[in-house]
Amino acid sequence: MLLASALVAGPNPAESNAEVAAHVRGAMSFLASDAMRGRGSATSDEMVAATYVVSQFQSLGLDKAELQRVALPSGAVTYNAYAVLRGSDPALAGQTILISSHLDHLGTRQSPNGEVIFHGADDDASGTSAVLELARALASHRPRRTILFVCFGSEETGGQGHRGFLQNLPLPLSSIIADIEFEMIGQPDPTVGPSQLWLTGWERSNLGPTLAQHGAPLVGDPHPEQNFFRRSDNYDLALQGIVAHTVSSYGLGDHYHTPADDLAHIDFNHLCRAIESMIAPVTWLADSDWKPSWKSGGRPTAPAIRTPKPVPLR
Repeated sequence: MLLASALVAGPNPAESNAEVAAHVRGAMSFLASDAMRGRGSATSDEMVAATYVVSQFQSLGLDKAELQRVALPSGAVTYNAYAVLRGSDPALAGQTILISSHLDHLGTRQSPNGEVIFHGADDDASGTSAVLELARALASHRPRRTILFVCFGSEETGGQGHRGFLQNLPLPLSSIIADIEFEMIGQPDPTVGPSQLWLTGWERSNLGPTLAQHGAPLVGDPHPEQNFFRRSDNYDLALQGIVAHTVSSYGLGDHYHTPADDLAHIDFNHLCRAIESMIAPVTWLADSDWKPSWKSGGRPTAPAIRTPKPVPLR
């Protein structure tokens, strides 16, 4: 268990804190802007967001960066953005770590006063910004293991993006040893330490405790009644046997799925520290020959929770 000293791990040594903050603010300002119209699932706005992420991956010189189209039964198309960073060690490059988030949010809704944008700054532009910054840090280092960065589409409407991705993986499913999803890290959770993050399904595997031993400010999910482990993209990967969890600091705030989830309500100091704090532990995992595993009874078998999410206009 991590001590409450929290976010002690530093950013990529090649970058200053100010550079990390500038990258994060830039990504957030684009993804959660009015122009992106809430990045609605399987919309042209989601496609623009995915194209932006691919362009960022390409600018980092990753080995492969592509936009993936996933056709839906409705005839619509959702979009995933992914990139591969090949491992530098021939003995470990066949093992893959997945770093993920989701691109989409709720788009726009009509109210008596006109169109309302659900910007999704915390949910999940914050997580996508984390994926981009981790890609930047790891690309400058080229770790021993292979890294697969993915930002999924259509999480908000049931996870169609990640399910399509699992059917068309750029690397063998058997090579993926862990998935770390980032979702809603834009505000601190008052139920844990002031700079801590929490990991869904903490008690199910040894991934969280081990990352904490290597500096990650992670603790167990303080909201087990919410079943967050079964409510994000990580869960279908976990059902495939991959040790897959979500990092978050969502404190059950009332901005969830409302127009208040905008840039004005992001705690950028917390967000940037959170991202910086995960760089060193994830780099350690990418360079280590240690493999995470499920604890006895920890591998899930129950179906994912795909209950409709409320969309209040307030």
